[in-house]
Amino acid sequence: MNAAMNASIPNGTTETIDGVERVFYDGYWIKAYDPPADSLQAKKTLIQALTRRLFNHVEHGINIPGKRLGDARRAYEAETDPARKRVKGAMLAGAMFNRATDIFTKLVELQELGVEIDMDNALMRECGVCLQEALHLGRMVLHRSGEEGIDELWGEPFRAFSIPVEAFYESRYIKIAQTLRDIDRVGTVMNATFTGNRPFQGVTEVVDRFVRAAKVKCETLRTDSMVFDVWADFVVASEELSAFLPQLSCPPCASEQQEAADGHRLILQGRDLVTYITRARTPMPKSTAEYFERCEHYAARVRQSQAASRRS
Repeated sequence: MNAAMNASIPNGTTETIDGVERVFYDGYWIKAYDPPADSLQAKKTLIQALTRRLFNHVEHGINIPGKRLGDARRAYEAETDPARKRVKGAMLAGAMFNRATDIFTKLVELQELGVEIDMDNALMRECGVCLQEALHLGRMVLHRSGEEGIDELWGEPFRAFSIPVEAFYESRYIKIAQTLRDIDRVGTVMNATFTGNRPFQGVTEVVDRFVRAAKVKCETLRTDSMVFDVWADFVVASEELSAFLPQLSCPPCASEQQEAADGHRLILQGRDLVTYITRARTPMPKSTAEYFERCEHYAARVRQSQAASRRS
């Protein structure tokens, strides 16, 4: 499922594959979902879901209620210590984000009462300003891993606010395709790192199962009836990868023990990285590049150790 396909297929092509409607983007056939009707109510529901999603993936402590926006801004502007200012900027971003959601929610409630709301409404403009400022300040916010920020999570609500719902769904398919590509890349690097490393014989099959489960999880919405099986498969595959232990000589030498410990740590880090990417449904380029660098250093050290063993 979702294997790379012929590059000549136009993006946006739809096809039923094994009874499932899929849409093609950038080499992947992604499970397709019908977008809701383009309305303020649909945008409200979408932005609320994106708000929950954002705070589920970013660092703790920044989910500040919109009604405390003034307090958050004063605290940020008064701070002079750079490290503390970053944290307070993240808190201000959270407050701006929640203020925008508050405004949009009330506008939809007014519309439901029969009040006509157009896109040029002053509160609609204020909502857009809040989302824009939240997007700008969101660059200060880290993912819960602490490794990097994910600007994409801050930009999604503004896109959902600014463009038709159907266009927003299309943009998400493009981002999911990029995410699937990076999940594949991490799996490929993990396998290349441990291929030929005797203590880790058999790990590539476990990595492949984990990657397949991660890709299915990435393309599946939480509202999908299949999510129970999909999430269970992903968790079990993750646990299986975590439980993989290198098979050492008896008795192992100190260098073999160290290489095994370092390699196992890399496997756990790869599992965590794929999990972060999968759950956020967006690439994490900084974390991915740093992980690839660690894998390359480890593989080079193992090659040197194996060469030294053959010479001795």
